[in-house]
Amino acid sequence: MTSDIPLFFIVTGEPSGDVLGARLMAALKRATGGRIRFMGVGGESMAAEGLESLLDQSELAVMGLVEVIPRIPRVLAIIRSLTDRIVQESPVALITVDSWGFTGRLQRSVAKASPSVRRIHYVAPMVWAWKETRAKTVARTVQALLCLLPNEPSWFRPYGLECCHVGHPVVGSGADRGDGALFRAQHNIAPDSPVLCVLPGSRHSETSRLLPVLKDVVTSLVAKSPDLVVVVPTVATVSAMVAETVKGWPARVVLVRGEQDRYAAFAASTAAVAASGTVTLELAMANVPHCIIYRVAPLTAWIFRRLTRLRFVNLINIVRDCEIVPELLQEKCVSERIAPVVQALLYDPSQREAQRLEFAQSLRYLAGGDGDPADRAAAAVLEFSGVGNPVP
Repeated sequence: MTSDIPLFFIVTGEPSGDVLGARLMAALKRATGGRIRFMGVGGESMAAEGLESLLDQSELAVMGLVEVIPRIPRVLAIIRSLTDRIVQESPVALITVDSWGFTGRLQRSVAKASPSVRRIHYVAPMVWAWKETRAKTVARTVQALLCLLPNEPSWFRPYGLECCHVGHPVVGSGADRGDGALFRAQHNIAPDSPVLCVLPGSRHSETSRLLPVLKDVVTSLVAKSPDLVVVVPTVATVSAMVAETVKGWPARVVLVRGEQDRYAAFAASTAAVAASGTVTLELAMANVPHCIIYRVAPLTAWIFRRLTRLRFVNLINIVRDCEIVPELLQEKCVSERIAPVVQALLYDPSQREAQRLEFAQSLRYLAGGDGDPADRAAAAVLEFSGVGNPVP
């Protein structure tokens, strides 16, 4: 009977969390020999692992303090609806993945409505970069926390929160195993043609701001290198918008969807330009030299700069405490600044090699030890939720 198989309610608010959630789901299935059920909210990666999402994840994929304000009534309605469903289904545990602004509110709602459901959060909020007092709020909200970075548990344990360092699951993602030669052959790209991978983001708020800038960047690059091929991996939340927009670009553009095709595109690429986010770690795994870009509403940027102590936003740069991956953010996020950086990455082998050397050292730090970080996360979830012993 399915009622004998433990049910886990897993929720993520954006595509990067969808990727992490999918890897956790796969690891949980391995650990339990498949005797596990899932319900919740996710995207196409979690759907591939068997999740039937209760709502379209694009409703939650909003970035920025100002940008989220118009969506607040809808987000609160979603939290009420999900809480009611969790009370009805009575899962063993609620696992939320990243997106603490949304998932933290869901966890607090469930704590009041159904205290017997174990509350686990995956990806610690970056209290060390923002407000230390937030650690206390997290500890009051959830019962267990899975951290990606080795320094993070020490911020939460003083408040009595069970937490452990599991490592970053991107390290075990397979992003480094794409077949670039096959990808080029399938898409009729010559072995010696320069290929630029363009990743404009996974939220409408990102793509609407970044795609016009990226078109200008591509226009500038193609004027100097007419043989440049542009590859654009995209995701379900923005795929239609991206496909329509790139029709007007002055270069040959190859659109791809899905994790495996994305990794193959990485392997075929000479360099990349990407919206800041988890995907940039995948690029590092795939050894693709890149720069990051991002732009939010001016007020959001102003608030962010006054709240954070971070010098950098890219995780590779944070780990190395220097700018390995060029960051072209906000005022710098213009084609006149971006195009020369991308041009150098495409055509200067020494710049590409310098990045690759730093990638290797950073990824060893982020791995968190031997084995797959997703498997460590799954073992921690099963322990925290009290669901027997994993299958050997």
